Amino acid sequence: MITLDIWSDPICPWCYIGKTRLGRALESRPDHPFEIRWHPFQLNPDMPAEGMARQEYLSLKFGAEQGILEAYQPVIEAAEDAGLEFDLPGIARTPNTLEAHRLIHWAGLEGRQGAIVSALFRAYFTEGRDIGSHEVLLELATQAGLGRDMVARLLASDADCELVREADRAARARGIQAVPFFIINQKYAISGAQPTKLWQDVIDDLNRGMPG
Repeated sequence: MITLDIWSDPICPWCYIGKTRLGRALESRPDHPFEIRWHPFQLNPDMPAEGMARQEYLSLKFGAEQGILEAYQPVIEAAEDAGLEFDLPGIARTPNTLEAHRLIHWAGLEGRQGAIVSALFRAYFTEGRDIGSHEVLLELATQAGLGRDMVARLLASDADCELVREADRAARARGIQAVPFFIINQKYAISGAQPTKLWQDVIDDLNRGMPG
């Protein structure tokens, strides 16, 4: 297997789009060699722990309403092209994603990272749910096959908070400033929500270079 390390944030629309495009390439190449590992990157590491009202956040980040529309129009078009249903007006709060990243980390220990990452994206962008809420995270964890009691105990503690923060800092220290960001086999970097065709070509090249 070849590692495919992915840095992402569950409130990053381009990360959701990028995951979807990659996923289609993986589905079309079931013999792909990738072992996928998800890593934390917080778009807003200084976000208050309780999050922020979505409209307030957007106004602070993009200014007037016209700025918001201009910023999100390419996102909306790319999401539609990828077949994703985004309900951006339905998002009431922008959360601090530390808790979501803790859940992704724990899911990785149980071999359920992909399922949790998908569930978080869908909950936030399609269902407008607050993925900073422990109640929401517990529901998603249970649906993905993680033990509810175990996750509840972990969320109630500060387990792995510093691990996530340090991983975020380490990503920035190595030069990662935007997500999604991919590193293949700990050597080759790919940035951004790349088309499915690019990933198919990468997989084909890797498979041709691997011994039979």
